[in-house]
Amino acid sequence: MLESLNPQPQDKILQLIAMFRDDPRTDKIDLGVGVYKDASGLTPVMRAVKAAEKRLWEVETTKTYTALAGEPAYNAAMVSMILGAGFSDRATSISTPGGTGAIRQALELVKMAAPGAMVWLSNPTWPNHPSIIKFLGMKMAEYRYFDAETRGVDMAGVLEDLAQVAKGDVVLLHGCCHNPTGANFTADQWTQVADLLEARGAVPFIDLAYQGFGDGLEEDAAATRMIAARFPEVLIAASCSKNFGIYRERTGILIALTDPARKAVVQGNLNYLNRQNFSFPPDHGARLVTMILEDAALTADWKAELEEVRLNMLTLRRTLADALRQATNSDRFDFVAHHRGMFSRLGLTEAQVNVLRDQHGIYMVGDSRINIAGLNARTVPVLAAAIAQVAG
Repeated sequence: MLESLNPQPQDKILQLIAMFRDDPRTDKIDLGVGVYKDASGLTPVMRAVKAAEKRLWEVETTKTYTALAGEPAYNAAMVSMILGAGFSDRATSISTPGGTGAIRQALELVKMAAPGAMVWLSNPTWPNHPSIIKFLGMKMAEYRYFDAETRGVDMAGVLEDLAQVAKGDVVLLHGCCHNPTGANFTADQWTQVADLLEARGAVPFIDLAYQGFGDGLEEDAAATRMIAARFPEVLIAASCSKNFGIYRERTGILIALTDPARKAVVQGNLNYLNRQNFSFPPDHGARLVTMILEDAALTADWKAELEEVRLNMLTLRRTLADALRQATNSDRFDFVAHHRGMFSRLGLTEAQVNVLRDQHGIYMVGDSRINIAGLNARTVPVLAAAIAQVAG
């Protein structure tokens, strides 16, 4: 049987990680992997997480299974953090293994409910979005998103392409901190998109992987909350990997908003999907998040550290933009300071990216997406000088 299997294409980011690991140069710079790093290159455990883990160790009395949908307190705390008040009569939810697990379960739900629905993705988007859709055998289309000239949102292209969406189609939107470009909709542009999707009868599907990394915890949820208030059905996949720093705990949630009369049926189907895919979801990370969000002191400390992380990335963005302006004697990279989240796409060619890697030990994804959080005060001028050299 197994001899009939064919080799699968390598994930480009995982391949880049391996290349960086095997590079013997001591001055190499990793801007490829999508995790937050502090100035020393460490992905730290947040203070509130450490405090919650210590407390959990002291009070936990069992490791038995949790509920199929996950611990109710976790789901309620996450729905509140993401959506605020006013959605309890419409919100169904399941705990998932990370944000990727939430995306997979959302797509499985779409396939069950509307097998012929088209799933629309921004071009570009996170590579795992189309990968999962293709694996599930679902229909997929793209809408233009990134303007290669301005390094901002191609709003005319967005609206023109989404005008082709059919009733019942699913449109995947990045709730904040667009990956891989770092270019986000403004509040007015979000309203335009919502108006169009509402008129077309589409179902919004929001990937909210970076809440708190852009303009602030509440600010980054504003677009999601607006969409949730306007549409009868909304899917929201959220991750705790970044904003709680618990990448390896695989902690996520899928929220499906529906009519109150259908809530029990939708929740039952979500539970069913968890049962089919992995039975009970992992609980350790979810329990830590719950403990933090239910304790005022832990919540305050977590928010303070999350804000430190956000401001650090904004400082790195401004510093890099200034260094590139000085190194290139132009404003062509000023957009870096205006993007949000961990990523920006620099607009370099793949050949230039290869030169940066081979000659300078600077690793980034082939489309020139960089992880801003992979930089520090020492490496910013090194990167700027190298870019100026290869970009001419």
